[in-house]
Amino acid sequence: MKRALIIDDEPLARMVVQEYLMPFKDIQVLQECGDGFEGIKAIMQHQPDLIFLDVQMPKINGFEMLELVDQPPQVIFTTAFDEYAIKAFEAHAVDYLLKPFSRERFNKAIEKYLSQAVIQPQANKQTEQLLEAVAQSPSQHERIVVKTGTKVKIIPVQDVEYLSADDDYVSIHTAEGAFLKNKTMSFFEQTLDARQFVRVHRSFIISIPQITRIDPYEKDTHLAILKSGAKIPVSKSGYVKLRQVLGL
Repeated sequence: MKRALIIDDEPLARMVVQEYLMPFKDIQVLQECGDGFEGIKAIMQHQPDLIFLDVQMPKINGFEMLELVDQPPQVIFTTAFDEYAIKAFEAHAVDYLLKPFSRERFNKAIEKYLSQAVIQPQANKQTEQLLEAVAQSPSQHERIVVKTGTKVKIIPVQDVEYLSADDDYVSIHTAEGAFLKNKTMSFFEQTLDARQFVRVHRSFIISIPQITRIDPYEKDTHLAILKSGAKIPVSKSGYVKLRQVLGL
């Protein structure tokens, strides 16, 4: 028996998935969730094999929700989406259903899922690759969603002062404090707006509007002094990039 969740903010959409699933007796729906917050809790509680996931949801979207799940299940997306997501879905998702979808199209997605004997590590890798690809979408660059204990925090990118490497995580520094995100510095270097954020050191990315001055330091390095008073090391190559962005 395969265990499933339906995560969608539209009650009618959830009802359609439930109805279309009725002939598939080997798939049991454990819970319906109306937003990503509920979805995260349900995934942690039930550890499902499969989720039907909408992307455009209030509070946090489907991609942001998946980023916060440590062991994501396999996913069939039920949504409307942009060109970035379509390419990512075709490469890495079990399947995707463009609303409104027919029973026949739904059946094909389920049959595809049931025919794939995907083990958990492979499913995790597929989801990770999907999120990396979708991250190139401009719509994903406006905020950073992090999990602090059992709570989810949404950080607008304009509130970010700087980012620093922290073992296998990246620490997002804001006026409220620092929050860990399970991503790499390279990921943020590629996805954050290059006009607003610069990687000035292998371990630091800073927000340009936060800089108050740049002081010489030892040898060929510098220190970027931020509005918060933080002193961020700037490497020789980082200083070159910084000067280019600032037009110096």
